[in-house]
Amino acid sequence: MIEQINFRLRSRSRGFHIVTEEIVSALPDLTNVRAGMCNLFLQHTSASLAINENADPTVRVDLESFVNRLIPDGSSWLKHITEGDDDMPAHIKAVVIGPSLVIPISNGRLALGTWQGIYLCEHRDRGGARSIVATIFS
Repeated sequence: MIEQINFRLRSRSRGFHIVTEEIVSALPDLTNVRAGMCNLFLQHTSASLAINENADPTVRVDLESFVNRLIPDGSSWLKHITEGDDDMPAHIKAVVIGPSLVIPISNGRLALGTWQGIYLCEHRDRGGARSIVATIFS
C-alpha cells in the first residue's frame, strides 16, 4: 500500500532546525505501519532536509557555520542576485545537502537512531513555510 500526504512546516529563520516531531505529527497513519519506508520530499529550492544529531544543539550551530563558510552570501562571482545576497547561496546549499530523505518505518515509528533527528536546513534569512510531500510505502 502507498499513501501520500502533503503538509507544511512552519516558517523558520535561517539555520538547521530539528523538525522530527512536526513531521511525525503530520503523519498520523504512520502508527499503523508495521514495516515500510517513508520518503520525505521538500518542494523548495532554497532549503534542504538532513538527518543528524538530535541532542546537542551546538551540532546544528556548527553545521550552519560550516555551510556558510563553504558557500558565503554575497560572493562577487554569483550571477543570480535579484532575490538577495542569500538566494543563490541557498540554492547551492540545497543542491549539496538535498531535498529528500528515505527513512525506514518499524512498528509504527520512523526507525531513526537514538541520537538522530530530521533537520530542516533553512538556507534563506526568511524562507517562509516549507511544503513536504511524504510518501509511505507499507
